[in-house]
Amino acid sequence: MFVSIMQLTLILHVRNTLIDAAGSGARYGTLADRGAADAQERTVALISAALTGDYAQDVHVEEILRSGVRTLRVTVRAPLPALGLIGPRGALEVDGHAAIPR
Repeated sequence: MFVSIMQLTLILHVRNTLIDAAGSGARYGTLADRGAADAQERTVALISAALTGDYAQDVHVEEILRSGVRTLRVTVRAPLPALGLIGPRGALEVDGHAAIPR
């Protein structure tokens, strides 16, 4: 029971860390002198610092229209930590969004 609770806690920690990094990267990429490449670089740096580089290997950035607003979307696909930090690749996917100023 204790190990199950600890594993669930780890999964939630990884998920929340990835969501925060994707959102922060998206906001960073929408600054006046930044772009999509900066958003991706920032997201990778945040994930690598908080977890390991394995979780930052699949980061995609694209500009989309969301409810008629130009938005930068950062998508992170990472392993689901099924046993410690080891798990199946691409099983966890999160997005971060930020509106692009006019």
